[in-house]
Amino acid sequence: MKQLDTQKLQNRLRNKFLRLGVKMSGPETIYFSKDTKIGKNVIIEPYVVFGSKVKVGNNVTIKSFSHLENCKIENKVDIGPYARIRPGVILKEGSKIGNFVEIKKSIIGKKSKVNHLSYVGDSEIGNLVNIGAGTITCNYDGIKKSKTKIKDKVFIGSNTSLVAPVTIEEESVIGAGSVITKKVKKKSLALTRSLQIEVKNYK
Repeated sequence: MKQLDTQKLQNRLRNKFLRLGVKMSGPETIYFSKDTKIGKNVIIEPYVVFGSKVKVGNNVTIKSFSHLENCKIENKVDIGPYARIRPGVILKEGSKIGNFVEIKKSIIGKKSKVNHLSYVGDSEIGNLVNIGAGTITCNYDGIKKSKTKIKDKVFIGSNTSLVAPVTIEEESVIGAGSVITKKVKKKSLALTRSLQIEVKNYK
């Protein structure tokens, strides 16, 4: 009986959003919560899950197999596929969260991008920031959570670890593969990388 009631609720919610103009591919695969709020001109692909307290703005695209809960999505945001948006997240207008990205308790600024294979937790990301593939914010030291702050127009190279608490000032560049543990000054290039060694005829 409970399963039947859940199915009826989901059908009712799907039909409501379809009437409001939400474009859904495979609506029977999409799960909504009772309190889900969705704006105008929103596209939702198959197998998207909305947990409780999700608010979605206008002109948003949410791609397949993404999971959202207790978050605010502003206008013109692109999410997924396979993205996880956890509680306490605000995605500002024009931001992009790509495939296999997890965001937790963070603000992603206007037109900032976290495109691939990254984890951002307990962070404040400014506007026009690009975070490269494989980047993680190391927010937990085993005892407490700490914050990462990335200011406007920063470029984070691929496979970077940002060890919180840490701040990256405006218009800085972090070289790929770096482990950043200290504050990076405005308009600076920061990188930490082992020296490449080549041993000839080692066999």
